[in-house]
Amino acid sequence: MAASSDSQASAFSAAELEFLAEDEMIEIVPNMRMDPLNFVSGDFGPFRPQIATQVPLWLAVALKRRGKCMIRPPEWMSVEKLAQVLEAERDSEKFQPLPFHYVEISRLLFDHAREDIPDVYMVRSLIEDIKDVRFHKIGTGLEIISKERTYALRLKNLSAMEANIVRPFVTRALETFYKLSGPEMIQESDHLSNRQPQATNRGPRRQLKDR
Repeated sequence: MAASSDSQASAFSAAELEFLAEDEMIEIVPNMRMDPLNFVSGDFGPFRPQIATQVPLWLAVALKRRGKCMIRPPEWMSVEKLAQVLEAERDSEKFQPLPFHYVEISRLLFDHAREDIPDVYMVRSLIEDIKDVRFHKIGTGLEIISKERTYALRLKNLSAMEANIVRPFVTRALETFYKLSGPEMIQESDHLSNRQPQATNRGPRRQLKDR
């Protein structure tokens, strides 16, 4: 039973998350002429010089490595957009909306298309600052549920990497809370049902602030 629980709570590796992120669509500007490419995942192209087209990130990286295209960074990777997100993250307890794979996408572009990213050093710095602020929020939320009896969590706007970090801890913590407080909750529910037949107390509900 414990082995099954540990397996369900296991986290993805960074390489696995990056592999999943490579299916995200991104815009490229080819510098060559080529007929459409046919893959199991879909057809992409045709490719014409200086005419932008959408392809999966893995294909964009493959073409970029061969000098066949320029990659256009997504809009959210501009200095202006990232500065706005960082300010909102600092001013609010909520997590701000970002692409689910924003960490993996930015890492792949930094590795393979650095020269295509305007103000690349500022962009990298802003993304690191955003990650730090969001990790602090996650740490605060996990500290709360580790100290208080918690039976439900609402996690909204977490990225793949952030959810990957949180999931094993939250899964084990909630399983432990349910096991330790099971008899108490049953007695409490029975007591309330005798007094108020329509009401059932399932314990306090805490939300980890969404982004």
